[in-house]
Amino acid sequence: MGKEWVRTAIVLAVLLSGMGAAPVGADGPASEKGLIVDLWNRVVAPEPVALERVSLPASETALLMLDFQYQNCNDERRPRCVASLPAVKGLLERARKAGVLVVYTLTPRGTPADVRKEVAREPSEPLVASGPDKFIRTDLEKILSERGIKTVVPVGTAAHGAVLHTAAGAVFRGFRAVVPVDGMSAESLYAEQYTAWHLTHAPVVRNNTTLTRLDWITFSP
Repeated sequence: MGKEWVRTAIVLAVLLSGMGAAPVGADGPASEKGLIVDLWNRVVAPEPVALERVSLPASETALLMLDFQYQNCNDERRPRCVASLPAVKGLLERARKAGVLVVYTLTPRGTPADVRKEVAREPSEPLVASGPDKFIRTDLEKILSERGIKTVVPVGTAAHGAVLHTAAGAVFRGFRAVVPVDGMSAESLYAEQYTAWHLTHAPVVRNNTTLTRLDWITFSP
């Protein structure tokens, strides 16, 4: 019994001696690595994502006008959204002229009257309302599928909200996403940059997402 007690005491001593030591990982002691947030100040922004010119078949493309509402697209909250309206309007007019399906979205509490007049919706154009992912609890997927849509062009606000999650949601449902970076606005440049990076680097999403500019999109018959 005495020998067993000694053996147990030795084991306990070894265990207790290690309790004060810093945990060691693949890259060394945690005290040297630091927490993830402690290292964020070392992050360097990656190179800008390459943009591509695209020509899309009008009959297989849908322009998604995401949450262009007075409540969230204004000079106080998102001035960059307001600044984007003239160029977005240009794409909207080209899309309508080519016969592209145009779908509008609203935030959950939005109403048709909330859509900014610069990019006003026409009565015949579908309208859905939801949170950041416009496919959730709406008929958006059905609307697109019934029209034989293969590619969506999401524009709107916020870049890191409706644009990011609806573009990703479209890819997860088998659509291709073509995103004009000057048509997705946010409160900060960082949010827009991050969204562009995410769409072209996230698993699955990156395989069916193309980044472009509003004036680099053309529609073919």
